[in-house]
Amino acid sequence: MAVQNLDKEDAGNGQAQAPKKKSSMVMIIVILVSLLVLGGGGAGAYFYFGKTHSEKSGSDAAEGDSAENKEAKRPKGPPVYYAFDPAFIVNFQDSSAVRFLQVTVEVMSYDPLAIEALKTHMPVVRNGLVFLLSNQSPENIMSREGKEKIRADALKEIQKIMKEKTGSQSIEAVYFTGFVMQ
Repeated sequence: MAVQNLDKEDAGNGQAQAPKKKSSMVMIIVILVSLLVLGGGGAGAYFYFGKTHSEKSGSDAAEGDSAENKEAKRPKGPPVYYAFDPAFIVNFQDSSAVRFLQVTVEVMSYDPLAIEALKTHMPVVRNGLVFLLSNQSPENIMSREGKEKIRADALKEIQKIMKEKTGSQSIEAVYFTGFVMQ
């Protein structure tokens, strides 16, 4: 009887090992198929999203300096701020009295070299902004929309000057950090 028990145990072990081998083979096949599917999807995404400018279709490449291309050329660093010192103080004629405007201005660029170029050409930039600010009327300056328009005009003026002097207009924004009118 002892021999029969051993045979039954061996038969039981043999049967238990066969499904383990089959299940581990199935698991390996499933893992390999999953890796192939994921790898193929990753490769497809790389080729779809990873096109360079030269690989794009002719219509995309013919656009030249579109907004998207300008964004790609911009340095990807943190923004650099520069405060104009001293603040701008201009006077302008109101119908009843002489009025004064004091504006503290800061600019922002993603290119530190643009800030250095701005510092180099600061007298020209300040001159342009003084003329811009002194030509304002008190009615324009009182409203938020008027202040936003002046800020947008100041950005255009700075970009125009920097384009003339350096060939680049990489100043991205102008901010009024102080605005007092008397």
